[in-house]
Amino acid sequence: MNNSVSNTARLIGAGLRALLVLTVICGVLYPLAVTGIAQAAFGDKANGSEVKSGGKVVGSELIGQRYDLPKKNPSDPEEAARPDPHWFQPRPSNGLGSNKANGVNTQYDLIISGATNLSGDNDKLIQQVKDAKAAVVRDNSTPTYKVDPSDVPAEAITSSGSGLDPDISPAYAKLQVHRVARVNGLPLAEVEKLVADHTTGRVLGFIGEPRVNVLKLNIALKEAVGK
Repeated sequence: MNNSVSNTARLIGAGLRALLVLTVICGVLYPLAVTGIAQAAFGDKANGSEVKSGGKVVGSELIGQRYDLPKKNPSDPEEAARPDPHWFQPRPSNGLGSNKANGVNTQYDLIISGATNLSGDNDKLIQQVKDAKAAVVRDNSTPTYKVDPSDVPAEAITSSGSGLDPDISPAYAKLQVHRVARVNGLPLAEVEKLVADHTTGRVLGFIGEPRVNVLKLNIALKEAVGK
């Protein structure tokens, strides 16, 4: 009987010591080591790829965001967002559901990320795409430049798989330059140069597609307008 109690006590003691050692190694030392290496070698990425403007963090280069006009009635949750014509606009953020049953997340809501998984022949998706294309043509046409519907790129009227894509194609950015230049009173050539300067090519020359980070482009646009 005494041997049994003694053996049990030794096993419990060994288990508690193992728990303590593993807790210190896996719960303290390992996280500290990984955090230290990440901060030292990849500080920007480890901190969320933050983008600053005027000394303040204004977003992340990995997460898209909208650029809308203030609501006419801020207390009305049903009021539709209206894109601000002064800024380059991202792709749609239609994905998953919002906090309303069967709703659609159109606001780059970080709490909800993912696609709706609507099929290509779904009437709701087809109507969303048609409405988005009509809006792109309408909003980016100016008295001296009319958008040809056939020139509207696919990502301008469809959301990404996550609904949070921060980038657009150079084609969609160039489609917006006439509107942006006119509304902000900037020379068209200057706005086109902003797009060219903020176009990132394929990784290693062959991976992915050329892209434009909308947040970084709009920060550069703000600086150009300020000058």
